[in-house]
Amino acid sequence: MAGPSVTTWPGFVGLCLAMTSDPLTLVFIAYLVMAAVMTGLWVIQQRVRNASIADVGWCLGLIAVVLWYAAHATGEAQRKMLVVLLVVLYAGRLGIYILLNRVIGKQEDARYRRLREKWGASEPLKMFAYFQLQALAVAAFSLPFLVLIHNPRPPFDLIESVGLLIWSVAIFGEARADRQLAHFRADPRNHGHVYREGLWYYSRHPNYFFEWLHWWAYVVMAIDAPDWLLTWMGPVAMGWALLRVTGIPVAEAQALASRGEEYATYQRTTNAFLPWFPRRDDRAN
Repeated sequence: MAGPSVTTWPGFVGLCLAMTSDPLTLVFIAYLVMAAVMTGLWVIQQRVRNASIADVGWCLGLIAVVLWYAAHATGEAQRKMLVVLLVVLYAGRLGIYILLNRVIGKQEDARYRRLREKWGASEPLKMFAYFQLQALAVAAFSLPFLVLIHNPRPPFDLIESVGLLIWSVAIFGEARADRQLAHFRADPRNHGHVYREGLWYYSRHPNYFFEWLHWWAYVVMAIDAPDWLLTWMGPVAMGWALLRVTGIPVAEAQALASRGEEYATYQRTTNAFLPWFPRRDDRAN
């Protein structure tokens, strides 16, 4: 069968470009690429035995996907620049923190070690599934950014400014909590003890709280935008993961196993998630 004539090529190219700018096509391509990237990272972690590289891949993958959206999706150039800046600052900081504190020259996080022990002989296959789930998560959590890019409102209005204020508070709070905990753990004298100062005085997991709060910023920024409900993917899915799946339940189990009664006391007196003033420990003498 003969190929398309020369006169049909402009129409064919235009169709390809239109398909590339289609939001569903953008998300689907982003997922396929991330699935390949996570497969490569899974192969690497099989050698280095440190699954935290999946978290680094998630952060850097989110940046790459949003850059892909900004390059191909329709939208205001100024808002595209804003969205790219937000994701680079958020995911870039988090990715560098994980890379320096959990990957380079570090032993694998105890939570992943527990998973390997629990999975036993099926660990390689289940770890592969976990890495592929991270690829799916990148595509899912990129949706709020795509909605913002497609927002037809003129950029930098009042509601967007309110969202930026929430974003600033959340990112500063999460970075502050991470720095405080990293500084505490860097002192060998603190090994096996519970950090209960700074933001950790008000919450057992302030980093998780501010991570969750950060996703609400995009919900506020995109109010009344087309497909606004997709921005709820961020706080709802992240809240579920942090509260019920990979966040607090796993971290608390590990903390109790390694810190014992000291952490149990911390649990009785301090909120797990929402920051608030500690309660009195009725079991204390």
